[in-house]
Formats: sequence, structure tokens, C-alpha cells
Amino acid sequence: MFLCNRGLIQVLVAGVLLIAASATAATPDTLPDGGHGAVKTVVDADTLRLDGGATDMRLVGMQGPKLPLGRKGFATWPLAETARAALVELVKGHTVTLRLGATAKDRNGRILAHIVRDDGLWIQEEMLRQGYARVYTFPDNRQLTAELFAAERQARAAKRGIWADAFYALRTTDPDKLGKDAGTFQIVEGRVTSAAKVQGRVYLNFGGDYRSDFTASIAPEAMPMFTKAKIDPLTFKGKVIRVRGYIRSYNGPVIDVTHPEQIEADIGP
Repeated sequence: MFLCNRGLIQVLVAGVLLIAASATAATPDTLPDGGHGAVKTVVDADTLRLDGGATDMRLVGMQGPKLPLGRKGFATWPLAETARAALVELVKGHTVTLRLGATAKDRNGRILAHIVRDDGLWIQEEMLRQGYARVYTFPDNRQLTAELFAAERQARAAKRGIWADAFYALRTTDPDKLGKDAGTFQIVEGRVTSAAKVQGRVYLNFGGDYRSDFTASIAPEAMPMFTKAKIDPLTFKGKVIRVRGYIRSYNGPVIDVTHPEQIEADIGP
């Protein structure tokens, strides 16, 4: 009798754990339904258009390698055509459902959505898993980031897709090298040597001279989001973190942080 009860208890516990795991796993299905349809055109690795639609649709939460698309003087990013072809293969012959982010359109009028294939495949997660995109978020569109980061890390550890190309490699905090990346989107990894809050703005410094070394600057308007997430960026001092965003030059290379998801403090590969 005791063995039977113990076996029953083990089954019940396993069932509870399974239900708990399912309940905590975030998926696009929790987001508002934005309609569905077949894909008419794949513009690039993160933009497509549905059949019968007149508006481009941007795959929110990720950034694929860029094509010029008529922009004068714009150089094609490495593997841009390969990444676009990967997206074509993922959506070809399928209908897709749009799951809308917090903001429905971007400044260019494109619809912002997570895309789920008719068989349940989450396109953003798969593009990241295959190594054909990087996680790319905004203050008003940052849902499901933990799941997207996990897929990106898996691809980077395996050196899949863009992660085998130096153009996309994680950057160190070397200010001379980062200075050459000014104006580009990068993921920078390094140890925070000091952290300070000045007039509501937090500065995370990655060297002994804040006038020349790399700095992550967290805007005052971003601080309530950190507080809500129970993150105190001042505690990053001494820790190795990753910061992602566009590099600009001001007393050395800087990334402006507008929301918590730009910083990975619990980093994997």
C-alpha cells in the first residue's frame, strides 16, 4: 500500500510541476490577436507583407541582417540574403497569425507583431534559434524577451548563422574598438567598474576614465521600469553584464539604455 501511495504521490507531483511549467512558459498566444493570412512577400529578414495587405509587417522583438531596400548609400549587412531566405522557408506554404505588441505600429507605419505559424511555430524564436537575428526591443515593445534571449544564446553558443561572422560578434568594452562601431547596433559585454546616479540618470562605467571609456547611460524616464522589474542598476557594479543598443560617441562610446531588456545581467554563453 505504501509503495502504491508513494507512486501515486510521485505522479501527482510530476503533474503539478508540469502544469506549473506550462503556466509560466510565456508564448505569443498570450498577446492580442491581430488577424491571420498567408504571406505574400518577405521583404527582408524581419519584414514581410500578408496576402491582401497593403502594409508591411515588422517582426517585433528581433532584428535581422539589413538589406538596402532602396536606401542610397546603405551597405548590405553580411548574410542579409541568407537570413531573408531562411524567413521565406519558414513561412512558405503556411498561414500565419499576428500577435500584437503593446504598440501596434512603428513610426514608419509598419504593423508590429509576433508571428505564429499555423502549426504553432513561433517565427521570431525560430529565426533567433537558427542564428539569423538578434534580440531587439523597445520600451513599448518588450514582451517575451526572456524566451527570445534564450533562443539567441543557443544560436550564439553553437555559432549558427550570423554568430559565425565577426560583423555580429559580441563586442568587448575596448573604447578604441567600440569607437569604430559608432552608429551601429552592438551587444557589448564587460565588467562594470563603477556605477553612479547623477540627477536621476544612472551611469554604468566600464573603465577607470568615464571621459573616454565605454559607458551605459540609463535615462531617468527608464528608471520606473527598472524599479517595477525590481532591478537596481547600481548593483551591477563589479558584475559582468551585456548591454545592447546603438553606439554613439560622447566622452567615449556610449549606449543609451531606455528599458531594462537592453541589459543582460544573468548572462549565458
